[in-house]
Amino acid sequence: MLILFDNNVPRGLARTLSAHTVVEARERGWHLFKNGDLLSAAEDAAFDVLVTSDKGIQYQQNLTGRKLALVVLSQGRWRLVRQKLEAIAAAVEAATPGTYTDVEIPTH
Repeated sequence: MLILFDNNVPRGLARTLSAHTVVEARERGWHLFKNGDLLSAAEDAAFDVLVTSDKGIQYQQNLTGRKLALVVLSQGRWRLVRQKLEAIAAAVEAATPGTYTDVEIPTH
């Protein structure tokens, strides 16, 4: 699976997804893209999943008909995210084209 990390996703999460190819938006020069442009670029480049902590993305973008799956973390801070690595990995594994999955990350 080809996975794109948005700018707000901690790099350490990639170790949990080592069975997949993980690319950071910054590596592609996409770190300046707005969400709609990022989604389109990711789909054009055949990414399967976008992992982001932008909780508003479902309200800011029309996700109908998207080929890309979205996994949205409620927090992007590594010290919190690392407590839910298994849940995040499970959400990524279960992702199929056009799906949207929230992963709740406790704030403490």
